[in-house]
Amino acid sequence: MKYQSTKTFGNDRGLSCAFRQPNATHSHCSLIHGYSLGFKFVFEAETLDDKNWVYDFGNTKWIKAHLESNFDHTIAVDTADPKLKLLKELEHEGIAKVVEMNGVGCEKFAEHVYNHVAPRVQEESDNRVRLVSVEAFEHGANSAICVGGTDE
Repeated sequence: MKYQSTKTFGNDRGLSCAFRQPNATHSHCSLIHGYSLGFKFVFEAETLDDKNWVYDFGNTKWIKAHLESNFDHTIAVDTADPKLKLLKELEHEGIAKVVEMNGVGCEKFAEHVYNHVAPRVQEESDNRVRLVSVEAFEHGANSAICVGGTDE
């Protein structure tokens, strides 16, 4: 038997992040645009803890802090963006918080967050709990999910 639980930090949280897709040359997505991002986490365990929980939702403050640090009033910039230097100048001028990432967009945001959260969840739970997936969504119509492997 397996148990799953979910934790969602919805679009209503106001994680206002701007970004652009520099390789989307034939799309308006190559321009800086933004969303109030949301994230959904799926946790899984074969056994429940002493409180009959998969993962203690009260212990997600560190996840919220990571989301806020990377996606709240930020411009997420792909480290391969040819305009990286120009975008970093916005931060130097004190008019933007620029966060460099290995790729941007829902898929890469979900991957970035998954890679940060999964190891700590396993470590904190002595490998009892694993993070199954992270879903990043721009709004109700667009999202992407990063699903971790079963050997993590």
